Amino acid sequence: MKKHSIDLKETNQFSSFFLDYIEGNAELRPYYRHLPKIESFQRAIDEKGFTQEKRKILCQSLKEQYHGIELFEIESSQIEALEDSKTFTVTTGHQLNLFTGPLYFIYKIVSTIRLAEELKEAYPDYHFVPVYWMATEDHDFDEINYFKLDGKKYQWKSDQTGAVGDFELGKDFKEFLKSVPFAAEVFKNAYGSSTTLKEAARKYVHELFGEKGLLIVDGHDTSLKALFKEVMKADLFDHTPYKEATLKTESLESLGYSGQIFPREINLFFLDKGIRERIEQQGEEYVVLNTKLKFSKDELESLIEESPEKFSPNVVLRPLYQEMILPNLAYLGGPAEVVYWLQLKGVFDLFDVPFPVLLPRNFALVINSLTQQKMEQLGWFPKDLFQDFNAWKKDYVASHALEDIELSAEREVVSKLFEERGKSSAELEKSLGASFEAAKVRSLKILDQMSKKLRKAEERRQHITLERVDAIDEMIKPGGSPQERVVNMMQFYLGDPEFVMNLYPLFDPLDFRMMVLEV
Repeated sequence: MKKHSIDLKETNQFSSFFLDYIEGNAELRPYYRHLPKIESFQRAIDEKGFTQEKRKILCQSLKEQYHGIELFEIESSQIEALEDSKTFTVTTGHQLNLFTGPLYFIYKIVSTIRLAEELKEAYPDYHFVPVYWMATEDHDFDEINYFKLDGKKYQWKSDQTGAVGDFELGKDFKEFLKSVPFAAEVFKNAYGSSTTLKEAARKYVHELFGEKGLLIVDGHDTSLKALFKEVMKADLFDHTPYKEATLKTESLESLGYSGQIFPREINLFFLDKGIRERIEQQGEEYVVLNTKLKFSKDELESLIEESPEKFSPNVVLRPLYQEMILPNLAYLGGPAEVVYWLQLKGVFDLFDVPFPVLLPRNFALVINSLTQQKMEQLGWFPKDLFQDFNAWKKDYVASHALEDIELSAEREVVSKLFEERGKSSAELEKSLGASFEAAKVRSLKILDQMSKKLRKAEERRQHITLERVDAIDEMIKPGGSPQERVVNMMQFYLGDPEFVMNLYPLFDPLDFRMMVLEV
């Protein structure tokens, strides 16, 4: 693959909030700890306090989570390395999208692996483990139950409820699999040998990235949740995380930045078989919405102590939970994720948890040989892929028309005629001036209609060029959204099993530019 790098501002795909962060806007400095630079990591290492007891709990949990999976040698050594005080993690996270979902799922993980490699070069005295945080507790099934390939949507429909990681791959899923006979073997093997969605996701991520040393962490774990008990109590009974997140959000809004997440007084869900519902305080009781479950304060306190796994953090608390159970130095996320983390520094400070280095994942656009050929025919360069295509087509049609389709000369003649006659006629009778002005407007509207007809005729004559532009548009923005947010990795992986491997030498998690990759 050949890489071209484009400044993110030139892509017109990113919010000013996100761009201001990566450019180091001074107004945003109070909302994070470290600048997103390689030099920031020594300070992050020095500040990250992570006890030996926590390391042992994490390693034991990982060994249990990987039970039944034959580990690559490097995965085993990575788990063992986490017991060493000089080993740290760098993390990304994502939902359990079917067949990985959109391309940026792959980009997140490759970016994280590359960051671990670059950190090892910069800080050879330490060891860095890339981590994928599986969002097994998420309950928004509609967001993850499909993938798109070649313009078609493949969707699994199920009436199961609760945490999606626990969804069983039963009869309805086996029927769904029949609709994707073309799927890569890595996915067929993972889904075919698994009983739950999280089991399948672990298997295919392990197969795709395990040999690069990636470890997969499932936060839905009793021993790990036990490390989060004090935060659970503070959230449920004192609502202090809500207060801190709200203060930071309001402060950002005062600077003109819109928040991405909306804190609640209670930021925990009740989690059980088939259930992941918000907990809400109503008077002296704590109720689980959309269920008949109710608890007193004493009952909740006992439940936290006995079964912490029954509590699931929402978006306000999940980042804090991650940082409390991992010896983590950095989080890599998409633009929206980076922005909402900035709303949470007050929550981290409240619990005296170091805020990690916050980095954007790499961004990429893949163009195949047919698209490259069309670009050559149009005389386009990679940067031209981010222009306004409709504006380009309008200008191109007009500049290559056989005659002036704007009817500029005719408009000038008509306007001048009615204006001159209107002035002279107004001397005869004042109302005639207004009549001539109205006639001018009607005449120009007729010319507008004729101009549109001329443009349509020219578009038909120039259809080959315009169809090339439309084909490129659909390739890079299917359905109007950036390719990496829509297209599944199999779009390229099925034709080239080395597709993922070929990304590694091209990705640089500390180069905040859009990559255009020619395949």
